[in-house]
Amino acid sequence: MSANDHFVFSRPWLDGPTALASVVERSGAMDLATTVSLVALRGPVPLAKTLAALDVLSGGRLIAALGPGSSKRDYEALGVLFDERWQRFDEAIAVLRALLNRGSRPERPRFYPLPPDLELEPAPRREGGIPLWIGSWGSKAGLRRVAREGDGWLASAYNTTPEQFAEARSRLKAELEEQGRSAKGFPNALATMWTWVTDDRAESERVLDEILAPLLRRDPEQLRGQVCVGSPQHCQELLSQYRRAGCQRVYLWPIGGERQQIERIASEVAPGIEPG
Repeated sequence: MSANDHFVFSRPWLDGPTALASVVERSGAMDLATTVSLVALRGPVPLAKTLAALDVLSGGRLIAALGPGSSKRDYEALGVLFDERWQRFDEAIAVLRALLNRGSRPERPRFYPLPPDLELEPAPRREGGIPLWIGSWGSKAGLRRVAREGDGWLASAYNTTPEQFAEARSRLKAELEEQGRSAKGFPNALATMWTWVTDDRAESERVLDEILAPLLRRDPEQLRGQVCVGSPQHCQELLSQYRRAGCQRVYLWPIGGERQQIERIASEVAPGIEPG
């Protein structure tokens, strides 16, 4: 169960970490995940406190996926330069890891001062600390950052295809080996998989043309092959392709009618997904 993170958006938006906290007691044994959390804007010290609390409250079930965010409006809302996002992000990850997982601290932090005696209490519940996954759409620089700084890779469904995902996964393997890390067992997931299961072709076309394409500023024809909008068979085939490409987990995002959509996915889509 995951929650995205924005301060401002094109529609009303609940605060991501707060939304996750509200469902801890109803989440059973599922992992909780941020997809992604804006550490460069929230600041690593406040975010470390928030993530540790979520991990404690969930009994050690949190995965923290992190990214700088691609929305300039979020940066403008906080008075932070958008052009500094990558420098801030790299430093923020180092500070966050030092606080959550008792890692080494940056020697000369530029953006986020960290008192040498600061320790996070209570500490996360998960043994070994909270896994810090890095969000990347699959660029060379992004995958290099995943290999260098991440405990996992989070890709974005509407910014890739199964073929591109497989290619990026292969490049990530090489980057991990370059860092002296093993690619075996390195986890990945696919977020922002917009979902609308329907047997009505006209309805799926309407959702693509009138809802998703304007929201994402993408060509509806391009989106058709990237997201689970359409018949159960279309969704089965797309998810099967991702599974064959080595994708381990997909975060589905129903566009509406969440309960009905989840029930349709469970009963009509999931049983037909081909083995990897």
